[in-house]
Amino acid sequence: MDLKNFRFDIDADGIATIVWDMAGKSMNLIDMSVIDELETIVAEIKSNEAIKGAIITSGKESFSGGADLKMLEGLNEAFQAALKRDGREAAVKRLFDDASRLGNVYRRLETCGKPVVAAINGTAVGGAFELMLACHYRVVANDEGIKLGLPEVKVGLLPGAGGTQRVARLANPQDALQMLLKGEQLSPAKAKGMKLIDAVVAKDELLATARKWLKESPRAKQPWDEDNFKLPGGKVYSPAGANVFPAANALYRRETYDNYPGARGILACVFEGLQLPFDAGLRVEARYFAHVLQSKEAAAMIRSLFISLQELNKLARRPASVPVEPIRKIAVIGAGFMGAGIAEVSARAGIEVVLLDRDDASAAKGKATIEAAYQKSVSRNRMTAVDKDAALARVTTGADFAALAGVDLVVEAVFESREVKEDVIKRAEAVLPAGTIFGSNTSTLPITSLAATSARPKDFIGIHFFSPVDRMMLVEIIMGKKTGDKALARALDFVRAIKKTPIVVNDSRGFYTSRVVETYIGEGHRMLVEGVPAAMIENAGRMAGMPVGPLSLNDEVALDLSLKIMKAARADLGDDAVPAEQYKLISEMVETEGRLGRKNGKGFYDYPEAPNAKKKLWPGLAGLVPKSVDPDTIDVGELKQRFLVRQAVETARCFEEGVLTDVREADVGSILGFGFAPFTGGTLSYIDFMGVAEFVALANKLAKKHGDRFKPNKLLRDMAKKGETFYGRFSPEARDKAA
Repeated sequence: MDLKNFRFDIDADGIATIVWDMAGKSMNLIDMSVIDELETIVAEIKSNEAIKGAIITSGKESFSGGADLKMLEGLNEAFQAALKRDGREAAVKRLFDDASRLGNVYRRLETCGKPVVAAINGTAVGGAFELMLACHYRVVANDEGIKLGLPEVKVGLLPGAGGTQRVARLANPQDALQMLLKGEQLSPAKAKGMKLIDAVVAKDELLATARKWLKESPRAKQPWDEDNFKLPGGKVYSPAGANVFPAANALYRRETYDNYPGARGILACVFEGLQLPFDAGLRVEARYFAHVLQSKEAAAMIRSLFISLQELNKLARRPASVPVEPIRKIAVIGAGFMGAGIAEVSARAGIEVVLLDRDDASAAKGKATIEAAYQKSVSRNRMTAVDKDAALARVTTGADFAALAGVDLVVEAVFESREVKEDVIKRAEAVLPAGTIFGSNTSTLPITSLAATSARPKDFIGIHFFSPVDRMMLVEIIMGKKTGDKALARALDFVRAIKKTPIVVNDSRGFYTSRVVETYIGEGHRMLVEGVPAAMIENAGRMAGMPVGPLSLNDEVALDLSLKIMKAARADLGDDAVPAEQYKLISEMVETEGRLGRKNGKGFYDYPEAPNAKKKLWPGLAGLVPKSVDPDTIDVGELKQRFLVRQAVETARCFEEGVLTDVREADVGSILGFGFAPFTGGTLSYIDFMGVAEFVALANKLAKKHGDRFKPNKLLRDMAKKGETFYGRFSPEARDKAA
């Protein structure tokens, strides 16, 4: 056999060992060439009489990351082309046939009449996990770092190579649905507990264990192909099934508001497939997979949450002219909540950290916060005690700025005050060697104006982290007017060293993320003042696809910070910069009622101190708003539109003003930074998703009814007239072609 992605050997006992090891790639991925070769391998296993059984393993550290989503994007593009060329019926048939190929190969593997073992030495997710499930025996290395699962729902899809059918026939349906609908990735121990794998052994015993099973107790038939097979959770239409599926549907609706065709397809595949023979269940899954693959949601999510995310993580915006140098040591100035968080993730990533504050006690308190965070990770088996001690040892604390002398990068994370930050900049630059990059973690203060304090503005850059630092994956890098390429390159290198995703934006008030998320919060304020019930506002925000309602989000951000931003905007731009009713609402909440948000236990919500007590909307809100509206007269669909359109319009303004220059960063930043409805693919994808002309018409309608903040800018109007899209006009490919 002429194989490029696999090595195939047969030993004297007739055991074929298939080693998946794609040349020139750090990880095995499923593309068309892999599917072609798997078809050849399966045919050889079945037809070659010398082969008594087979083992499938990997020659790389991980087993496989699953399907190359660019391949799936290509299938959708081919479908769209066929739709125009051949008509819908022919295009859909071709898509179904193409999308079914991998699942058909796996089915032929498990029915080839010979026993096959999956010897999993590393992470196996997506289509690779489905390959594992199609094998007759599954043994995995005993390594907590290995992840197993089907994360397709996170990019708008569902498993399409038998995953929904096999998982639901191996595990009880409740566990199966939770794993599939969450895209949960399991440890080997948890996967074994769910009966998805057969054995967990030391890595150096994998192949020996596989061979032993093939010699001593081979089985060439899957449980579901046996005549006496019974579903682990009983039949769908049974008392047990009645306890699972209605509840699963209710939870699906509560968590997704039916915005995700992939999640809906998973639920349908399991519900329908378990009522059918296995092969019929596979056809049901393949049909749903082909249907979901055609959806706008899947296309947008694949593009933003996989392809664009990968490109940004590979530092697509890094200046090529600047040599790559490792970030070995940084300083974090400010040991409060944000500063400690930045130091925590940096030390965990292997970087030496100097953590400074106004005095030794404050710096030591920051280190204690870090130690507590590490200890929590240890208690949850996300970090070993040895790794905790090593990371903590990388953090040194103090108050003497002389300690900055040997660092590669400084991140300032002091109080959000211009005077405090300017003092820190001057004191730091007095001891920093020439060429050391200074990054300011600010969410509101323009970088160019802060850099005016610096004697080295070309080495000054914004590095905006999100709270909580350990969980939020985005970092917004802000270019001042004089920021140089070296500062940008070093900031990007640092962000990737701590395993976060960077976006690069130009300076403006609120930059990109803060500027746009304020529109979401502000729209919630306006609705409240209009008399919309607070609960309806919160629910409409979640129904639109946002992770939390705007009032809840404002509590997390802090109401006094919102008031501070409003006061700064009015001071700089005039009183009309913030609507009087909105300003009055927040100033009364903060200055009259003393409600600052979650941080003092009272904001739009009350936060009880009792353990596990749930927050509740503050009853006193009704007394602060001038009127109330009958909920039955309110169009919830319009509330949802207001939330999403307002954010999208502001993003388009950022793009027109040059704050944003890359559509990928707009979309990825909106999802990772402030949770913009992921099913849309992000703020600009939402506009393309709807169609620019239709979006402009909707925005004009909302502007006429609710105000000029919804009014489409010139860029949007021009694009609507020309029938353009953001990704058609501004994608990196279009930009390169124009250049």
